[in-house]
Amino acid sequence: MAEPEMDGTASTAVADSLVRGAARIGSDHGGERITTNGVNRAPADGVLARVRTLLPDFTGALQRVAEQVLADPAAASRATIVELAERSGTSPATITRFCRAVGFDGYADLRLGIAAETGRARSAGWTVDIGREIQPNDPLERVLGQIMAADTRAMHDTATLLDLGEVERAAVAIAAAQRVNIFGASGSALVGEEMQFSLHRIGIPVWAWTDVHNGLASAALSRPGDVALGISHSGETGETIELLAEANSRGATTIALTSFPRSPLAELADIVLLTATQATTFRPDALSARHPQLVVLDLLYVAVAQRTHERSHAAFQRTAQAVHGHKAVKDS
Repeated sequence: MAEPEMDGTASTAVADSLVRGAARIGSDHGGERITTNGVNRAPADGVLARVRTLLPDFTGALQRVAEQVLADPAAASRATIVELAERSGTSPATITRFCRAVGFDGYADLRLGIAAETGRARSAGWTVDIGREIQPNDPLERVLGQIMAADTRAMHDTATLLDLGEVERAAVAIAAAQRVNIFGASGSALVGEEMQFSLHRIGIPVWAWTDVHNGLASAALSRPGDVALGISHSGETGETIELLAEANSRGATTIALTSFPRSPLAELADIVLLTATQATTFRPDALSARHPQLVVLDLLYVAVAQRTHERSHAAFQRTAQAVHGHKAVKDS
């Protein structure tokens, strides 16, 4: 049964807001966007990743459509607009609003995008049923397949979502910074420490803070030209938001690494780096986000090293020489 429609300016405003968000998520890798009769529409790549990212922002009817598409993408790519409306308990008008919300001109474009993406997944050999819960007696071979499939898809989706222009901006800012602060809590703190280690080895003045008081003290000492990187899968971790806000108020360039582009952390940041997660029944979202986060930060680290090549090379040589004497001596 179709739900009552929300007509008028309220529903239009919601759809328009989501369209703008989808446009940001669907940022291109090379500056080009597909056009139809002169009208921009989102590229086919990453349709399901965009839907997963936008899902927490959808409510009511739009949320039901998103859940139906994610539950069975192949069926959605074959369904007519009326059939998808019936399956999601909505209406064709809602399906049209949903298409706009994820960056498409109409339902035909959405179907083509989903069909192309599910076809690529099949051809790439992603045959593991990620959504099926791992049972206590499942062999480790199958568990390994589940984990590899989930992580592979998450990293593929992250590569699709990631705006390389934002990575470029972040790398330029870090390469020139007198001070880089990294903020994160719990699992995000571990990811932040990995980034701190990498940047430290190439001579970047960088600190990773997990204690709020120490982090606030360091953020308060920020100046224009410094950089603050906040890491939070949800973008809603209060401590990380507070630390990034303090650095921002002191003139530092702020970077957010998150899976949600309209989260408080992302809204606060000057530069937003997006990750995607592949939800499973055996790992919470925050844990599933760790590998995509590390991939994005590894890309950012390499981009910084490229821009400080001579300094980075010299730093590598000095640090390698310093620790060489502590390595085990092999028998001749």
